[in-house]
Amino acid sequence: MMKKFFIITALLLATLTSMAQERPKLVVGIAVDQMRWDYLYRYYDEYTEGGFKRLMNEGFNFENCMINYIPSVTAIGHTSLFTGSVPSIHGIAGNNYMLNGKYTYCCEDPDVTTVGSDTKAGMRSPRNLLTTTIGDELKTATSWKSKVIGVSFKDRAAIFPSGHTADAAYWFDGEKGCFITSTYYMNELPEWVKKYNKGIKKLTKDEIQYSPYGNEIVAELAKAVVLNEKLGRNNTTDMLTVSFSCTDIVGHKYGTHDAKTHEQYVELDKQLADLFGYLDQQVGKGQYLVFLSADHGAANSVQQNLDHKIPAGEFYGGEELKEMNKHLTTVFGKDIQYGIRIMDYKVVLNREAIRDAGLEECKVRKEIISYFKRNPQVMYAVDLEEVSSASIPSVIKEKIINGYNRERSGDIQLILKPGHLGAYKGIGYGTTHGLWNPYDCHLPFLLMGWGVKHGTSQRACHITDIAPTVCALIHIQMPNGCIGNPIDLP
Repeated sequence: MMKKFFIITALLLATLTSMAQERPKLVVGIAVDQMRWDYLYRYYDEYTEGGFKRLMNEGFNFENCMINYIPSVTAIGHTSLFTGSVPSIHGIAGNNYMLNGKYTYCCEDPDVTTVGSDTKAGMRSPRNLLTTTIGDELKTATSWKSKVIGVSFKDRAAIFPSGHTADAAYWFDGEKGCFITSTYYMNELPEWVKKYNKGIKKLTKDEIQYSPYGNEIVAELAKAVVLNEKLGRNNTTDMLTVSFSCTDIVGHKYGTHDAKTHEQYVELDKQLADLFGYLDQQVGKGQYLVFLSADHGAANSVQQNLDHKIPAGEFYGGEELKEMNKHLTTVFGKDIQYGIRIMDYKVVLNREAIRDAGLEECKVRKEIISYFKRNPQVMYAVDLEEVSSASIPSVIKEKIINGYNRERSGDIQLILKPGHLGAYKGIGYGTTHGLWNPYDCHLPFLLMGWGVKHGTSQRACHITDIAPTVCALIHIQMPNGCIGNPIDLP
């Protein structure tokens, strides 16, 4: 009888050990802000063996991953990457959007205060996010024993990836030159974060964000999180989200082919190699799962395209709005502000003013669409309440529908001609993003480490497939607003 008891106990312990091995010790989700898919290859010969090349040559490379919504901007990209969802569902409809009739920054929260400095840069939280993230589901699956922490230069890129239940999210306060958080997470910075902040070079915000040093301090903070929070050593699976923002900041100012952009990626590759080497030592090679993608890509600059005889043009939303309002005043004979703004290529109507003027909103909508259809830069103008009946290609229609949140988006969607993009005067060879086109929507997607065999696939997939794929690998439920599907790995 005693022998039988020991056999059963041994089998039970073996089963529990097997179950414990069903997940890696640590999941690391990395987003590179404004990373076009082709940057993997443009600078490949200059990459080290331990960074992007390691991801490509040891891990699994999905070559045909696309964004399936518009606008393709930072807050949405980071949110969709870690929720497997789209703005229509997760609610983050832009970096800024309409919330209760007010133009709102995506993660602003007046009910929290800054921790780590005396500025307002910490008045941020994930409360405007309507769905769960990978981290939220991991915490739930482990009865909240897992630690989930997000780090980034940008607030929204630390907050949305780590989710509602994160133990911490840290972002950079450019005015004070240090990493901060908010009272949503804690009331005081940990001593190790305070110590880390003391070691940051006393440079201006521009000196930091327009140089590789901006990404370097994020990578070093990520390592400090692993060490001080003992991520991967807590007897359950932990998660770290890391977003490198300075690639985007440099890209906007200098464009996709400038030496500054080139430098960012060559140096980021070294920083990734160092981070992966550190994880090998602290957690164990093969004991952690890494996935890397981007929040969006970027267009080649208008001036660069024109220099090489490629059709292109700049669309100035503020000027276009003024001209539209003047036109509508002439048509309807009412001198009011018909449109409040053009937000991410969407016209936001001043519904109250239109109603008070005794006008029919449907007629105003139709006139706006007719007006923009005559604009030589606009390919389509679509009423967001009637997208399903619009005569536009299905791929664009799907992206419009996925990106439209009824309570937070605008009213009329403008689709510009390829190569035409929103700009500020004097942008020159700098660039932007936000459109449906491949230059903004074709992303890298690489997996490496625990449970991942080397390989490459050209199979079409979407940014919304990344979260469910990761969740399937680590055997947890996908986020509660997820519309994507797990991708089979060999």
